[in-house]
Amino acid sequence: MSNAAPPRKNPDQPWRTEGTPDDSPRRRDGRRMPGKWWGLVVTAVVVFFLAYIGLNYLGAGNEPTISYTEFSKQVSDGNVKKIYSKGDAIQGQLKSSEKNPDGGGTYTKFRTQRPAFADDDLWKNLSSHDVTVTARPVVQQRSVLSNLLISLVPIVLLVGVWVFFVRRFGGGMGGAGGMLGRKAPPKPVELRPGTQRTTFADVAGIDEVKGELDDVVDFLEHPDAYRRMGAKMPRGVLLAGPPGTGKTLLARAVAGEAGVPFFSASASEFIEMIVGVGASRVRELFAEARKVAPSIIFIDEIDTIGRQRSGGASVSGHDEREQTLNQILTEMDGFSGSEGVVVIAATNRADILDAALTRPGRFDRVVTVSPPDRGGREAILRIHTREIPLADDVDLAQLARTTPGMTGADLANLANEAALLAVRRKQDKVTQPNLSEALEKVQLGAERSLIMPEEDRRRTAYHESGHALLGMLQPGADPVRKVTIVPRGRALGVTMSTPEVERYALSEGYLRGRIIGALGGMAAEQVVYGVVTTGAENDLEQVTNIARGMVARWGMSERVGRLSALPGDAQQAYGLAAAPQTLDVIDAEMRRIVDGCYEEACRKLEEHRGRLDALAEALLEHETLEEADAYRIAGITRLAKDPKA
Repeated sequence: MSNAAPPRKNPDQPWRTEGTPDDSPRRRDGRRMPGKWWGLVVTAVVVFFLAYIGLNYLGAGNEPTISYTEFSKQVSDGNVKKIYSKGDAIQGQLKSSEKNPDGGGTYTKFRTQRPAFADDDLWKNLSSHDVTVTARPVVQQRSVLSNLLISLVPIVLLVGVWVFFVRRFGGGMGGAGGMLGRKAPPKPVELRPGTQRTTFADVAGIDEVKGELDDVVDFLEHPDAYRRMGAKMPRGVLLAGPPGTGKTLLARAVAGEAGVPFFSASASEFIEMIVGVGASRVRELFAEARKVAPSIIFIDEIDTIGRQRSGGASVSGHDEREQTLNQILTEMDGFSGSEGVVVIAATNRADILDAALTRPGRFDRVVTVSPPDRGGREAILRIHTREIPLADDVDLAQLARTTPGMTGADLANLANEAALLAVRRKQDKVTQPNLSEALEKVQLGAERSLIMPEEDRRRTAYHESGHALLGMLQPGADPVRKVTIVPRGRALGVTMSTPEVERYALSEGYLRGRIIGALGGMAAEQVVYGVVTTGAENDLEQVTNIARGMVARWGMSERVGRLSALPGDAQQAYGLAAAPQTLDVIDAEMRRIVDGCYEEACRKLEEHRGRLDALAEALLEHETLEEADAYRIAGITRLAKDPKA
């Protein structure tokens, strides 16, 4: 099941709806009636035909102009019925139609011009042939209606261009939406037959979070029971957690489980360049939700507009952001608790939200959505492989054990990558090797066809062997799953290690082991070649982050003490959260820890040089070693797996 929000039904509104009364009528057979675009096309066609009829039938003006010689001939033949003259200009009508001398069919009415030098006795000639001389023009000019239609064309074009730009670049410009007219409020209709809503059956791996939301579902299903007891549901529920953990999916599942309309929008979609547009859109969204209550409003990435407000003067787009936030606060304050509208918001940064947004009465309940554990990952994999044919050798439980830290979105991507591999190889089912290869692609990157010099290839083999061997020797280290010198992503080689069980509290010994393992590549190059290359750049970044956390955040240094010298985001602004003397101590302690770990890594590799050489030679021969082969070649017994793992 996808974690994406439902599609937007109307491009003019920033929110999406699911399970709401549709905003366009349907026939009895369930098909959608022609919408506003069909109406626009029909209107344009009708206007065109009216203009065509007006120009061609209601107004004359396309009578031919004949020569004066032809006119004199028709008079002499007695075929002229009546004429009208103004100066030397003559209009007339024949008794019977004649062929147009210039081509183009026949004519009855005509125009001509009497030459100034003509000395014929025209009046006598006309009288002798009983031609009536009228006081009104025989050939009428273009009618008033025709002139009106023609004059309206530029106005219609200007209005059309204006409407296009208003709708294209923000429908709320200066209240343009009000001037153009709003569509009628949606009327209750039944959902389209066959429509399937997202429910808790489509959500796995976060059972404790579903338990937090069960009472919200019960309130939406049985609001009268809560009203009779005088109980009020939380007006807002804030889902906080890393990206991809299923916050949007949870909100949709709550709405689907309760069978209520679901309004979804990203906070950034409310903000426009023109101040006041976002607040207007918030008012419209809450008004629509109240009309179809009980309902759920879901606002994704609410930290976009809900950041902590500063006391200084706002400039630029900050005014629009704060006005939008103020409108959300006002709307949520206006809930009486019995309206049946629940606001659910999601954020990756709950710590930076404005206090007015998270106080009781607004977002009363904060639910943390964490990455799933091993059992949760297995359940998520089963959901995302429901429509994928799996071979008999597929072991989703084993795959779940090797994917710690992956979120629901990561696992969905993993299943999809495996299916793509099976299709490219023209297989009927997805096999375990497909899933393993997809996992490597997701975690390590795609393979690169890079031709390396033999010396660089040998140095890379020793580098990865150093990582792998120290990972095998270090007590409590994560097991080595795979070692390869095939270039992947930005790396020339990769050693993949994942824990057997979920780790939530990391000990100092485990963290030192990770530092030693990360320094294994550089130490192997030092031991074998006596040089240091740039291949350890990513390793050093990991080592620096772990060491800084040990010293400045987790109290694992006696000199710094049991305090958090660089808490949270202070590491990004290094040097702003502690005194200069403390920062010097932090740097010294980080160097002490890393230098000690590096010396231990070099010592262990020198003691086990034979195992290091054996691993490197095997990598040069096979390029990739799986877990069992790596431990066998190194001569290290793999500890039995914890049966409870």
